[in-house]
Amino acid sequence: MKKIIYLDHAATTPVLPEVFEAMKPYFMESYGNPSPIYSLAGEAKGAVEEAREKLAGLIGARPGEIYFTAGGSESDNWALKAVAEAYAAKGKHIITTAIEHHAVLHTCQYLEKQGCEITYLKVDEDGLIDLGELEAAIRPDTVLISVMAANNEIGTIEPIEEIGRIAKAHGVLFHTDAVQAFGHIPLDVERMHIDLLSASGHKLNGPKGVGLLYVRKGVKLGSFIHGGAQERGRRAGTENVPGIVGFGKAAQIAGERMEERMAEQTALRDYLIGRVLAEIPYTRLNGSRTRRLPGNANFSFQFIEGESLLILLDQQGICASSGSACTSGSLDPSHVLMAIGLPHEIAHGSLRLTFSEETAREDIDFTVEQVKQSVERLRGMSPLYEDFVKQNGRQPEGV
Repeated sequence: MKKIIYLDHAATTPVLPEVFEAMKPYFMESYGNPSPIYSLAGEAKGAVEEAREKLAGLIGARPGEIYFTAGGSESDNWALKAVAEAYAAKGKHIITTAIEHHAVLHTCQYLEKQGCEITYLKVDEDGLIDLGELEAAIRPDTVLISVMAANNEIGTIEPIEEIGRIAKAHGVLFHTDAVQAFGHIPLDVERMHIDLLSASGHKLNGPKGVGLLYVRKGVKLGSFIHGGAQERGRRAGTENVPGIVGFGKAAQIAGERMEERMAEQTALRDYLIGRVLAEIPYTRLNGSRTRRLPGNANFSFQFIEGESLLILLDQQGICASSGSACTSGSLDPSHVLMAIGLPHEIAHGSLRLTFSEETAREDIDFTVEQVKQSVERLRGMSPLYEDFVKQNGRQPEGV
């Protein structure tokens, strides 16, 4: 059987054995609904609260500030829509960026139809916002700044602490979509002045279908789902107890291993980037070389289509991506790559490789060789590449 090399951890991650073992009792043994008062329910409720404490501890929050959701997209929707509603008397202006996940961008588009005004900050070629432009965009009617902690496609880590400081100085709430960062890099809601934070279980070796929204004490936030008193009356619906337990266990493990894992993955990431840029001509790295997630590398290869490259890699057992998993069925180029200034034809030739602590150097070496062969094969079939060579009488320059 062909070995599978999984390099799409930004899309989802496998559940760790320890996480699965922690979840198992809450499917068939301690299966109670946490709401009633009998002992079986108490077992489930205790497990939920223990997980809440673990998750809060990972970001320096209080357990009472953690609210469970069905995932990162729900958390983003809840944060933006509820703030817009609760603070409408102050104003209807929200600031975000052009490279946010669609869970934020599409929610902002919805809010625009409801009368809100959205400022979409531009980013530089590395995907970083300009703090001066952010501060200049703040108005008396600004109620929220929403900037992702780390980009899901190009891995760029935004200056979250500085953004939080600016927001606090102007009395504006600050939300960050931390789905890609939570459990992978240090986050501290107090030091970073974060008022709301979204995270998802399946991005850090936890289960799918569970997420959280951190809400700083004192922030006005109405219910997103109505129907019951769960989550202190803010999020109705019977709690996903096994999922919550798994999320908590995954967060505990992530926190314990974070420092060592970051160092190992950063070294492997830099090794991968170095090989690809040195050995495959007409290639560029997308995102910051240094301010990026430890396990993320995103490249654009001139004169090829990213989808074709993914198919060839899949034939060799390599699972990769050309961008966000939420837009993989789209024929449009990545909005993130367009925002950092890439032309359509180069943005279409992108490849995202995201890995974990289980990824070995030999996996990276094999992948680089397969990418080299696949890119060469695709360029050999490219009319654009052939025309460029004919017209210029030489090989094309790199991007």
